[in-house]
Amino acid sequence: MMKFLAHLICFCIYPFSFLFPRDKKKWAFGSFRGAFNDNAKYLFIHMSEHMPEIEVVWLSVSKSTVAEIRRKGAKAYHVLSPKGIWFALTSKYWFFNAYSSDIMFCFSGGATLVNLWHGLPLKRIEFGIGSGPLAKRYVEQTFRERFNHPEVFVRPDFVLSASEMCTSVFARSFRVNPEQCLSFGYPRNEILNWTEEKRKSFIRRYEPLATRELIDDLGRYTKVYFYLPTWRDSKSDFMSSGFDFRALDAVMRENDALFLLKPHANTKIDTQAFVGLTNLRLLAGTVDVYPILPYTDVLITDYSSILYDYLLMENKDVILYLFDYQEYENERSFNWPFDEMVIGRRAYDFAALLECLREMSPGLDEAKRQALLRKCWGESAMNACERIGLCFQQA
Repeated sequence: MMKFLAHLICFCIYPFSFLFPRDKKKWAFGSFRGAFNDNAKYLFIHMSEHMPEIEVVWLSVSKSTVAEIRRKGAKAYHVLSPKGIWFALTSKYWFFNAYSSDIMFCFSGGATLVNLWHGLPLKRIEFGIGSGPLAKRYVEQTFRERFNHPEVFVRPDFVLSASEMCTSVFARSFRVNPEQCLSFGYPRNEILNWTEEKRKSFIRRYEPLATRELIDDLGRYTKVYFYLPTWRDSKSDFMSSGFDFRALDAVMRENDALFLLKPHANTKIDTQAFVGLTNLRLLAGTVDVYPILPYTDVLITDYSSILYDYLLMENKDVILYLFDYQEYENERSFNWPFDEMVIGRRAYDFAALLECLREMSPGLDEAKRQALLRKCWGESAMNACERIGLCFQQA
């Protein structure tokens, strides 16, 4: 009942948000679940540091996130505070990682909505989804889905893209014209190729103590693996059937290696399964992985587009753990032929994964890595923040 009333109030407020004049010099930023992460985080920091003529503010439903950003010297408001509401209603540009609900849907009328999104569309997304648990939302578009998720059905004014290949998918998936897709690359990827001095300076200033301590600790190990799976629409604890964590920990100890695991924020997981393990660490779903990635050696993933971010770094390796490949393809399916669009060793069951971890890797095929980079990023991999800032400053 409380959720129903909250949505009802939101629908009542939304039309009035169109009445407020919006200032081009005021830019609002936010992310899902009130966190401070992903493309919006890196763009916000860049704008705060390099564009003093623009008032940029992070708006969040999380008091701890607001306090964290203020401690770093940037401007942030709780979105339901008087200042937060006023800034949301009077900002011309809204930048977010998924939907206008990353800030607050009911205050978004009349704002220019810039969806920075959070990954290249290897798998079908949004209105490109044709089956599975999300079909009620994107195919049937039921009243219940429209009432509970109105932000999904409001088309953004712009979508951040990475290449012409991505733009063709984003345009269909978000129901916008290709001209509304900006091939500027992703702000979160810039940290991957910064100099070590610049990256460490950023980490010291903007990352929490736990992340800084983890990065310092990674140097103790011969090799660091990072498992970053995408989520399943069912939100099930799929890792319980795909892993023997104690066996995995034993292999890591044998090789003086560390296995990091960060589940998607939507994934259920039994944290008790990690009790007593020494070389396997479970990271919270809210942890920003991008400052950590440069200090790892091998990405282990599945159908996640983080693969293409990781390929931007040289001398890295990839393992694709595809234990539920057929089930996932039936549930979501892909925009491009999977085999043509991925790289790395493949493991289709846990025994094969352990074998990949034990054996000496020949490394990635450099010619295929470069071909994928050209397809996915074109010329847009770097300088995303500067290009986005100039685009909207001159609008």
